[in-house]
Amino acid sequence: MPSNLLLAPRREAARANLLERQLRRYLPAFQGAVRVLAKRHSRIADLAVSFPALLFALAVPRPGFDPAHALARVMDGHALAEVAAAADVPMWLRKLPPEAFARPIRRLPDNELFRRRIANHLPRSPKLAPIWFEAVAEVAEVAYDSAAVWIARELVREPRRVIPARLRRISLWSWFSGQTGTFGHELIDRPWKPSMCVDQALLAADGWRTNVTLHLNLGTQPIADMWLQAGHVSGYDFLPLRTIAAIAEEADAMRNCLRTYGYGLAHNRSRLWSVRRDGERVATLRVATRARDPLLTIVELKGAGNTDVPRDLWWAARQWLHMHDLLGINLQQHKWDTVLLDRSSWLSLWRPYWLAKRRIPTWLPIAPSRIALEAL
Repeated sequence: MPSNLLLAPRREAARANLLERQLRRYLPAFQGAVRVLAKRHSRIADLAVSFPALLFALAVPRPGFDPAHALARVMDGHALAEVAAAADVPMWLRKLPPEAFARPIRRLPDNELFRRRIANHLPRSPKLAPIWFEAVAEVAEVAYDSAAVWIARELVREPRRVIPARLRRISLWSWFSGQTGTFGHELIDRPWKPSMCVDQALLAADGWRTNVTLHLNLGTQPIADMWLQAGHVSGYDFLPLRTIAAIAEEADAMRNCLRTYGYGLAHNRSRLWSVRRDGERVATLRVATRARDPLLTIVELKGAGNTDVPRDLWWAARQWLHMHDLLGINLQQHKWDTVLLDRSSWLSLWRPYWLAKRRIPTWLPIAPSRIALEAL
């Protein structure tokens, strides 16, 4: 039987090989920092096997965190739970592989309910791990714990369906879904629910963002100059859509995408009209200039669900249009992106979020920003 003296070198070699394999699994951008820290003490190096996330958090600390106290506890042989608490690293991260960490670990939820729920949705694939972890951290920070568990589940279930670039939009929409009485909640047609699949959530969040964009572009005041006058021709009534409420009602009734026209309306590129017969909506009409033609023309005339309308309606619409002095209409257009978003709407919309989070993120500034809005 081999003596302990003969087994010891083998065990040491096996341990060294295991540590090396684990260290190699950290992303290349951070391997240097992790290796330098691991060389300081054998107990620190052992974290690569026992708690990869903790080693990473100590080697690549988040801004403002000094790992010295936690490192001293590691070298003194304190329990992992104590060290993790000192580093503010949740114990549920212990099961994540070294590949999961692509940036300093931010503060994460760590209550008992969250730990129990997130444990059911940990990624099995090292390739998915960094995407999964970043998504959970992002949603937890922007929204709240339940939404973070939900995105963890959806990423494990349908990883290809989750679009990282739209996580912030989903997070804001899900946060406002639970904030009844706020302006942001009023703009939600379909609120977030944990039972939703990711495709349903993306569709609902996109609809909310469309409503947000419409309000921020047009503000609270009606469109002052509709270019044309309401009229009645051949049994058809041509009525202006001056307000957000009127545009939204028309969009719902006619099953079209009028809510997306706020940007063009704000920049004086077009105007929207409702066409009705005997009080019933029969078509939606958009007037604008086209190509090199300096005079107004009908660029869209569609029935419910963007269906075609009869020839007599086209004839009535053209007669109505040419009842106006087209040469005398002021069609001065604004250059794209030069019209400011409505400040009062911007502040009313985001103030509850800023107050609840006790911060104003750089991606959601206090000054209205088209760049920030487009990035959501």
